[in-house]
Amino acid sequence: MRKLILIVMGAIAVSTSPVVAQSSDVEMRVGRLEKEMKAVQRKVFPSGSSQYFEPEIAPAPATPTLAPGTPASSPIADLTSRVDALEAQLANLTGQGEQNAFKLRQLEDMFNKYKAETDAPLSPAAPPTVSAAPAPAKPAVATAADAARKAAVAAIERQDTGDAPEDAYLYGYRLWAAKFYPEAEAQLKSVVDKYPTHRRTSFAQNLLGRAYLDEGKPALASVAFYENYQKRPKGERAPDSLAYLGQALVQLKKPKDACKVYDEFDDVYGATATGGLKDVVAKGRISAKCTG
Repeated sequence: MRKLILIVMGAIAVSTSPVVAQSSDVEMRVGRLEKEMKAVQRKVFPSGSSQYFEPEIAPAPATPTLAPGTPASSPIADLTSRVDALEAQLANLTGQGEQNAFKLRQLEDMFNKYKAETDAPLSPAAPPTVSAAPAPAKPAVATAADAARKAAVAAIERQDTGDAPEDAYLYGYRLWAAKFYPEAEAQLKSVVDKYPTHRRTSFAQNLLGRAYLDEGKPALASVAFYENYQKRPKGERAPDSLAYLGQALVQLKKPKDACKVYDEFDDVYGATATGGLKDVVAKGRISAKCTG
């Protein structure tokens, strides 16, 4: 009999040990979840503990009278219910905390935008100086100057003799002589484009280079002069273009290249060039410090 009792007690101990271990594990989970939920509550309701609320876990109801053969609710089942309730409550609080954080970011963004929009208008302006005279209206002055220039350009004679290339070139020449360089450049370019084989084209291309040179654009001038000499070497203004090409190169600080151009001038046009062009070349050689 004694042995039988010991065997029965051992069996009871073995059968109940998992239940005890499971109960302890569930209790630990309950304690951990309760601590986590209180931490979340402090984040969601940071103003004070008065807003905290306990988990909505009611005590287990009294066990009703069960029909014969129906097992009663165990402590493990009660603890499991508490764990489920805690987890649901913790998830709800976490979601609420995330929503509050999102709304806070929205409010911060709205405030920063509002601040950026209002700071500039609300910045205190410097007090005006009473004795200062009002600033002149620059647009009005510019408009008046433009109108005066247009009137002056319109006053330049544009003759009509029936010889369109001649008339077009002479109009460009008059614009250049009046120092309306941009207008002269546009007019002379149109002569070269419209009448590429006319004798006045050599004049127009050379005068285009002169206009650039007078306007302080030696790079554009050198291109215009070189093209006139290269494309129309027998044109009436080809010698002029070569001579003034040297001047443009001197202004571009390329004296060696300028000396080569003056040598070319002497070789090609030295015997036929006018005295005026020879003087231009001679002065150019001095400026470029040419030797020989």
